[in-house]
Amino acid sequence: MDNTGDIPKDSSGPQGSSGDEPGSDEPRQGSFALTDFDAAKGGMDEETARSFAPVLANSMKAAPPTGSRKMKRQVLARVQGWRERYDEWKLGISDKFESFDLAPDLAENIGSRRWFRGLGTMVLLGAVALAFWPSLTPLEARAAIPEGEDIRDEFRSQMIMPLALGADSGRRMGPTAAVTPLESAPERPQITLVTTLAKGDSFATMLRRAGVSSSDIGRVSALIGDAMPLSDIESGTAMDIILGRRPEEGAPRPLDALSFRARFDLELEIERQGGDIETGDLGTLSLARKVIRVDDTPLRVRGRVGSSLYRSMRAAGVPASAAQDYLRALDDQIELEREVRSSDEFDIIIAYRRAATGERQAGNLLYAGIDRDGEPKTQLMRWGEEGRFYEASGVGEQRRGLVAPVPGPISSRFGMRRHPILGIRRLHAGMDYRARHGTPIVAVTDGQVTSAGRAGGCGITVRLRHGGGLDTRYCHMSRMAVRRGQQVRRGQVIGYVGSTGLSTGPHLHYEMYRNGRAINPASVDYVTRAVLSGTELIDFRRQLIELRGVEPGVALEDLEQLATEIEEPVREIEKIAPGAASD
Repeated sequence: MDNTGDIPKDSSGPQGSSGDEPGSDEPRQGSFALTDFDAAKGGMDEETARSFAPVLANSMKAAPPTGSRKMKRQVLARVQGWRERYDEWKLGISDKFESFDLAPDLAENIGSRRWFRGLGTMVLLGAVALAFWPSLTPLEARAAIPEGEDIRDEFRSQMIMPLALGADSGRRMGPTAAVTPLESAPERPQITLVTTLAKGDSFATMLRRAGVSSSDIGRVSALIGDAMPLSDIESGTAMDIILGRRPEEGAPRPLDALSFRARFDLELEIERQGGDIETGDLGTLSLARKVIRVDDTPLRVRGRVGSSLYRSMRAAGVPASAAQDYLRALDDQIELEREVRSSDEFDIIIAYRRAATGERQAGNLLYAGIDRDGEPKTQLMRWGEEGRFYEASGVGEQRRGLVAPVPGPISSRFGMRRHPILGIRRLHAGMDYRARHGTPIVAVTDGQVTSAGRAGGCGITVRLRHGGGLDTRYCHMSRMAVRRGQQVRRGQVIGYVGSTGLSTGPHLHYEMYRNGRAINPASVDYVTRAVLSGTELIDFRRQLIELRGVEPGVALEDLEQLATEIEEPVREIEKIAPGAASD
């Protein structure tokens, strides 16, 4: 019986390693213990094998190397040589490039040879980069959807196009034997549409375009013409039209109903009454007027001027058109930039209408005012057919431009003419106004009296200097109302019409000078100066008091509906009182 067991494998020490160590030609002892001893363990015991292992390992070290080991040594030595030579070559190349200094700092030594060498390197590298820049030509790719006539027709059969554009798409199913053809296709009993009166279009043309027959157009035009002129229907008015069933094939559809908002306070409805389509009786059209209750309380808005008068008004809810009218009206009376302070309050009243149906409509500017420290500083109200703004005092003069010196017609204009007294032809350096003796003469604008007295053929004359190189002279006065050096205001009386000097009758000879040279007074724009008086002034002030009595913002409240204005719900679900279904 063999008592020798397997030689245990010792993992510690040199015997625990398997295989050769890289770079070593001698094997470890463990390799012999696991190979040679395994082959011979059948003939020796364990103790003898352990004592024989060092002897065998030393003998293998002394043995000459094999051919494979020699080849391995040569390969390793050659690879090591290549590695060293590569490192030497790389180091030499880097030293050469460092000696060239191809990429110096271009922020230093500008203009030197080293700097230009760096610039050339940068340009060269940029040219190389641009040379390899990819082309911007789009790349061709395969279509996502297959192409072909059959495929295109299949897609077209699934499309939906508008009939108004002549659609010929959509799949059509062919009839089978089970389909019974109809003698005629049924039509819709009614057609509901909405049409709009275009700008420059007539009422009849609009109805004809909607498909209304000629006979119905004449009847509808006559009915509406009795209620209001057709020309008063504003462009953009939308009309609801219902066309009924045709009395026979090919005949136009009769008009069953037509309704539209004729005015802000009036709605017109036309309906067909009676008639029997089977007997061919179409009935008659009748007109119903629906008067809408409207409240005309003006809209008053007040607020602080702040940094911008226009922005403050817009922020307070004033419409843009009304804000512009407000600024334009004030600008004709005062200097906005100089006379209006940021602490002042603007006061604006606009014509405003509220309909019982909920619509609102803003109108023209009625009142424009500026308040300072709780007191009105400027008050302007629109008055008269011309819509001119008048001050609270009833004076409607405008602050821009020049006023006429006298309220009379012009009898002689600026230019060459024969003098009526001297009989010679010379320049008439002004304009003559025909007026009665004693008519007040006013200053056309603010200025200072530079001369007042007799001036030869001009008679009693007053000359004013207005600044900016502009002077005016007023001749042939009967008497003066100012003295030299006095400051006068625009519209102030400076004298009265007379016939002093070389004059054939009472009139005013008016001259204008620009930088000392006579100019044609007709080349300057004048504004009229209107003043209210009598009963008209009383009515004006009464209207002004009523406007200023309007409470701010009261027109923005909704009108309370009357019992007769509450419409009955059409749908059953709307007839349920709110909250009734929540229990």
